[in-house]
Amino acid sequence: QVQLMESGGGSVQAGGSLRLSCAASGVNYNCMGWFRQTPGSEREGVARIWRATGNTDYADSVLGRFTISQEYAENIVYLDMTSLKPEDTARYYCAATNFCRGDFRRPGGYNYWGQGTPVTVSS
Repeated sequence: QVQLMESGGGSVQAGGSLRLSCAASGVNYNCMGWFRQTPGSEREGVARIWRATGNTDYADSVLGRFTISQEYAENIVYLDMTSLKPEDTARYYCAATNFCRGDFRRPGGYNYWGQGTPVTVSS
């Protein structure tokens, strides 16, 4: 059974930091991405990591503030978020795929999704 389980969301003041975790089980994947979504908006790709190489990709909106990393043997992917802004408020999802080509920000490129974890950044 495929399971992606996010954790680490919460409330923080602007300028603060949070670490999100995504634990994957029952799935072999080549890339893991983090997405976020607010009510009424499309899901937005935030970052991606290639499992074999550790190469990473970031959306411009988070470049320099967010870092995606992994514990390869444990199938855990992290998203370290720093210098958080109110506009980072969203529900954050991790997603896995075996096909890493193309725009990593496109939700359709991922096969498996977690349930998400909420992040609220207050000003």
